Amino acid sequence: QVQLVESGGGSVQAGGSLRLACSFSERTFRPTVMGWFRQASGKEREFAATIMWNAGIADYASSAKGRFTISKDNAKNTVYLQMNSLEPEDTAVYYCAARTTYGSGWKPYRQPEYDLWGQGTQVTVST
Repeated sequence: QVQLVESGGGSVQAGGSLRLACSFSERTFRPTVMGWFRQASGKEREFAATIMWNAGIADYASSAKGRFTISKDNAKNTVYLQMNSLEPEDTAVYYCAARTTYGSGWKPYRQPEYDLWGQGTQVTVST
């Protein structure tokens, strides 16, 4: 039973940076897409960034462009989210997710596309 485990969350001041990591335990697990989603208190969970596991093509939410960078290390079974210039509005629980299938018409930002989710890691940005 493969699991996704997030790490790197914490509390920072506005303008600071954090680097999140998400690793999976099974060496034979072959995701097609890995993604980061976040949920702020009282709001719906939303797309932040995704990356194709093999090709490395990334997609970002408009709120993340220019500030967040998603990357991967296939040998370490790990995907990262580097977050710079953090703002109080970035405060949320950040979830790692994996898509295991591929087909035409899929959208990286569509949450039902993902088969496996981590437990989440809290990010708090204060003024």
